Amino acid sequence: MNTTTILGGASAQSRTMQLAMAMLLGLFVVGFVGFSHMEAVHNAGHDYRHSMNFPCH
Repeated sequence: MNTTTILGGASAQSRTMQLAMAMLLGLFVVGFVGFSHMEAVHNAGHDYRHSMNFPCH
């Protein structure tokens, strides 16, 4: 049994899962915070964008 192949496959699968989770987190943040109708949540996201010098309007 070749352990290098087994570990290499697990590493690629782990990397794919990490990328998928990061993408889902990013979509949640943009979808929930960016388009939230709750004023406090929306304003917090808006203020953060301004503090990072990111144009938002």
